[in-house]
Amino acid sequence: MTDTTSSTSGTASRPGGRSAKVRAAVHRAVQVVVSEDSLDVLTIPVIAARAGVHATTVYRRWGTVGDLLADVATSRFSGDLVVPDTGSLRGDLERYALDLAKDLGDPDTLALVRATIGTGGEQGAAACRGEREQGLEAILGRERARGGQSPALEHTTDGILAPLYYRAVFTDLPLTTEWARDLVARLLPEPGA
Repeated sequence: MTDTTSSTSGTASRPGGRSAKVRAAVHRAVQVVVSEDSLDVLTIPVIAARAGVHATTVYRRWGTVGDLLADVATSRFSGDLVVPDTGSLRGDLERYALDLAKDLGDPDTLALVRATIGTGGEQGAAACRGEREQGLEAILGRERARGGQSPALEHTTDGILAPLYYRAVFTDLPLTTEWARDLVARLLPEPGA
């Protein structure tokens, strides 16, 4: 008996196979187009040509530019920030904020974030913030496990993640070390301050 379903599913799940090579080429092409060109030229045919694949391959796999950008962002931002463990909540959040500020200060990263949020809608925004929120939740959970008090994830996101993304994406203001540390100081004011 011949298995007629294995040809498509086997190719997609084979690590290092053609599917993985196409995905890697398309991801690289997206990053190049986003960093070098205007968002006006961010189309599937342009990306496919840059990747050296047929446009129908890209349409079949991702469907829209927004879906493709969300996939690239999810891949790019997964595991790129190490969850710090300095031994204190303040130290962990400061290191987190400084690392994220540095990452968002990179022009290629910022171009990808802007394109993903601008084109991908909520799915794009989720791709840009998902891993970041997981890192914050890990920091807050570790503090609770140590027996300490920690703010809620939403409050921490509003105090650290939101201002970092807002400043990076919507302004030309620098993401300085002092400013990033001040975000944590406002979130976790010293007793008596």
